[in-house]
Amino acid sequence: MSEPRWLSTVDQKAWRNYLTGHQLLAAQLDKELREKHGIGMPEYEILVRLSEHDDRMMRMALLASDTTMSRSRLTHCVARMEKRGLLERSAIPEDGRGVNCVMTDAGWTLLTAAAPTHVSGVRDHLVDLLEPEEMATLGRIFEKVSGHMRDVGADPTC
Repeated sequence: MSEPRWLSTVDQKAWRNYLTGHQLLAAQLDKELREKHGIGMPEYEILVRLSEHDDRMMRMALLASDTTMSRSRLTHCVARMEKRGLLERSAIPEDGRGVNCVMTDAGWTLLTAAAPTHVSGVRDHLVDLLEPEEMATLGRIFEKVSGHMRDVGADPTC
């Protein structure tokens, strides 16, 4: 067995800073949404993804993939949101096993109220801390990482 390619000191520091920064940023954005709007980042992301479709509707399987949630986790989130009247699920008539998820008017109202809070948080805690070229570099970095992870068949929905 060959020796692992250990991380350099610089690589290790960058990796740990990424992990800590990502976890703290995600927790803060989640906290701000929960305190002001009664939803967390997972629920917000579901509403955002649905809003990006003309009919505010997506197949549950595609929604799970797009939000990088397991199907089980998505089902639980959607069920909670359904109870609040934010979403509805319906069988797809031409597909005996498929299920659509659609955002209700109440879901749209919540999303439009929560979006300014989320955008302000992203600006305050990330975008405005970086120079424009750093933000562009960050975008390119994670486009590469995302593409690579898709190429190797990473499945966040497991």
